[in-house]
Amino acid sequence: MQQETRQEIPQSDAQLSDSSHVNLTVPTAEDMRNLGAAVAHIVQGGDVVVLSGPLGAGKTTWAQGFGQALQVQGPMVSPTFTIARQLHGKFANGNPATIVHVDAYRLGGHDYAPGEDEVSRLLDELESLGLDELLDSPQADTVVLMEWGEQMAAALAPERFEIHINRPTLLPEQASDVLSADGERTVSINAYGQELQLRLQQLQTSLQHTMHQDV
Repeated sequence: MQQETRQEIPQSDAQLSDSSHVNLTVPTAEDMRNLGAAVAHIVQGGDVVVLSGPLGAGKTTWAQGFGQALQVQGPMVSPTFTIARQLHGKFANGNPATIVHVDAYRLGGHDYAPGEDEVSRLLDELESLGLDELLDSPQADTVVLMEWGEQMAAALAPERFEIHINRPTLLPEQASDVLSADGERTVSINAYGQELQLRLQQLQTSLQHTMHQDV
């Protein structure tokens, strides 16, 4: 994985960005799984991780690495038809972990009450599903992994990791603004909350070490 900086410099000379934000270039599916595993090694009970990106960007591949590193029993697939799935595994320190995997793609709908905005509607649906308290105050042994939930997480979880995966577009002569199924992905990771920013800094250090090994 190649860490992006504002200047174009050789990969071996890449520098760490600010501790609250990091950008990465992820060339292969294996690298994407490895990135998911690397994030799993820094999460703790009570964390909220928001995963977003267009269809086919690599969210499921990232989640597979995340789940494998947490020793989750069973496949890490988007819980599209159940909204949320509860899985069990272990944290990096060996303690039991409960992973609540939420897919917010179908939440919200289009039937708004007068004066109701999109975020309010989404929060109402979370409350009706009993997920609002889960995001607001996760249990000490629980990690919430939410897909498509940036707006809800921002409203309910002021301390969180946000991970956004992008994939390239086709060349203009091929198609305009059409996402390619091939090629490297770009991943941005943001940490909100001082303690999470410190852990993101640890992740940056470990990724830099991996990058030097790949050079």
